[in-house]
Amino acid sequence: MLRSIGLAAFCVSAGLWGSAAAQAPAPAPVTTPAPKPAPATTPPTTPAPTSPGYYITRTGNAMGTFVQIRVFIDEPESSRSPAKDEVVTGLIERAFAEIRRLEGLMTTWRDDSEISRINAAAGQSAVAVSPEVMEVIERSLAFSRMSGGAFDISFYALKGLWRFDDDLTPALPDPVELRRRLPLINWRLIAVDRPNHSVRLGKPGMAINLGGIGKGYAVDAAVTVLKRGGLKNGLVQAGGDLMIFGSKGGQPFMAGVRDPRSLDPQDYFAVCPIIDHAFSTAGDYERAFIYPKDKKRYHHILDPRTGYPARAARSVTVYAKDATTADGLDDAILIMGVQRGLQLIESIPDAGAIIVDSKNKVHISSRLRSLVQIAHPPSDGI
Repeated sequence: MLRSIGLAAFCVSAGLWGSAAAQAPAPAPVTTPAPKPAPATTPPTTPAPTSPGYYITRTGNAMGTFVQIRVFIDEPESSRSPAKDEVVTGLIERAFAEIRRLEGLMTTWRDDSEISRINAAAGQSAVAVSPEVMEVIERSLAFSRMSGGAFDISFYALKGLWRFDDDLTPALPDPVELRRRLPLINWRLIAVDRPNHSVRLGKPGMAINLGGIGKGYAVDAAVTVLKRGGLKNGLVQAGGDLMIFGSKGGQPFMAGVRDPRSLDPQDYFAVCPIIDHAFSTAGDYERAFIYPKDKKRYHHILDPRTGYPARAARSVTVYAKDATTADGLDDAILIMGVQRGLQLIESIPDAGAIIVDSKNKVHISSRLRSLVQIAHPPSDGI
């Protein structure tokens, strides 16, 4: 069982860019180094000795979710001083400021953001955008190509048909209106003009939302701020997106994957040691409802082919070299399902996935089989 580790594992959970209210905070990452990797079906053994270093941690809310930045100082705490803390804290605040700056460019909750202006001009004209928005949209289109359209930021044409945010409503959309809007979901109609730094949506009524990739990009940007300031070890977490840079005294950090059907949000069915990698989870459990008429679960990750919630998996956790990649791939694989999803993740260098499928079976890609440690089988349920 996970409790035998003697550690509080880190929860990775799903969220969406621009929610009106912050998600509940996830538990903090462990402060004890991870044990050496064991076979995937064997519980972790006794952890390595604790490093003499210490953390400086700040938390806040941005992008509609809980954000945590933890910097590990690889020095004895006896060397700590107010002056040193002030330098680190200043860099953390700069990282938070960068996250909020990017949020201002990419949110759909403000009419003056670049994404909102692109949506307002759909089918009419191109909109000039910043290099950051251009990069995120281009990377989104790359994920659309490699996933065969499973990842598609133009899903936002369905805005208002489903209610999974503060206005969570256990109701299904009008099927006639949903069918009318489905043709507006088409990533191929998103035109990027790099020489003119502009983006245009091909049809009136189209709309994009960067909720499936924007938080990962912001996490990467925050890590860049910290590393450029000379910090070598720590993590940035925004909802379900986690990027660990460096290590803890040369030892991995340990991250945990939430049991998608457990009633306990701190119940982790698997753990994985991480150094210099991202870990991102998409799940069907956080923003969801059970529809009373058919007793089925409906959640916010929509299949762009049908306009209805994806059904192939309960959760997907992706391990990748950067948070933008992990964030883009977890939604795509959850929609694609096990077979196609594993084929996709195996084609990407230095990436892996942990999938809990619709039947509650766990699938682990080849690169993670020697790292992931199953604490207990995922709970069953609707």
